[in-house]
Amino acid sequence: MKLEGGCYCGAVRYEAVGEPILKAQCHCRACQHITGGAPNMFMLMPVAGFRWTKGEPKTFSHPGKENAVTRAFCAACGTHMTTRRPGLDAVVLKIGTLDDPTLYGGPAIAIFTEDKQPFHAVPDGVHQFEKLPPTRG
Repeated sequence: MKLEGGCYCGAVRYEAVGEPILKAQCHCRACQHITGGAPNMFMLMPVAGFRWTKGEPKTFSHPGKENAVTRAFCAACGTHMTTRRPGLDAVVLKIGTLDDPTLYGGPAIAIFTEDKQPFHAVPDGVHQFEKLPPTRG
């Protein structure tokens, strides 16, 4: 699968090649801040197949948080496109930045539902986790 996308103004573009590792939605408070209040729809894509094809994003890691994620965004329009989490060999790709968001298809799981707001919807049949799902060993 080849996914292409970028920021709202077009200054930064990316390509992600490979099979999605996971399709999910996150309800954590950090994601609510990033989205303006909604859950964050995302898919994990292999790092090896990801590259920036136009421009370079700015990045931000919260200095006060242990194991903080690194968020990549457009310096011109502010669009948050990806997240990298320490210890996770995947790129967290934000669905709204895809040229064709229908390729997402919907989440398989919902995470950090302990922070879910009463107005957040989780589709029927989607497995919910209060935090992260248990790791496979």
